[in-house]
Amino acid sequence: MKHEVLVVDDHAIIRDGLRKILAETEDLIVAGEASSGNQALEKVRERDWSMVVLDLSMPGRSGIELIRLIKAERPKLPILIFSMHPEEQYAVRAIRAGASGYLSKEEDSDNFLPAIRRVASGGMFISPKVAELLAADASPGANTHLHNNLSNREHEVLVRIVKGISLTDIADEFSLSIKTISTHKTHILFKLGLSNQADLIRYAIEHKLLDLDK
Repeated sequence: MKHEVLVVDDHAIIRDGLRKILAETEDLIVAGEASSGNQALEKVRERDWSMVVLDLSMPGRSGIELIRLIKAERPKLPILIFSMHPEEQYAVRAIRAGASGYLSKEEDSDNFLPAIRRVASGGMFISPKVAELLAADASPGANTHLHNNLSNREHEVLVRIVKGISLTDIADEFSLSIKTISTHKTHILFKLGLSNQADLIRYAIEHKLLDLDK
């Protein structure tokens, strides 16, 4: 019996490529696809899957929030993150949110099938780089970046602010009041030791917190 994989990625060429790669195996098959976060949630609710291969940058629901939403629907459903973002940006947050592994699209292709198989079988895929990040994050008094102290919601708000999305639109996306989003912004600036939005943008660029071309 093959492991049935749900591939969630907004790029058709990535979905086609993964489908072809898994079609050549005896134990794996792409049994479903989704091109947006909302579509992914619909697919997750429809039926059981062996695992989800998930890109973090998706239209609609995306990122760490989407991981949490999927796990709320199917707590035991394994998720492998397959993202263009390097591990330093999101790996620790993704695993904290419930992902079973994190694989950068820049990684050696030889790691892809072993990662899929391990996660589909109920295991964790932790690369040496991610293991180092997790160890550093767990170390008491570790010299971590200030942005690691942000909550997941604060991190999501930060990313959207830096992309130029208005507080009103952010509030609409998360179904929150603009006052709540403004409070998140205030907390973000305080935790990062910054004074204004211009400082926030410089900080995000310096620490590569998002892909500004995305």
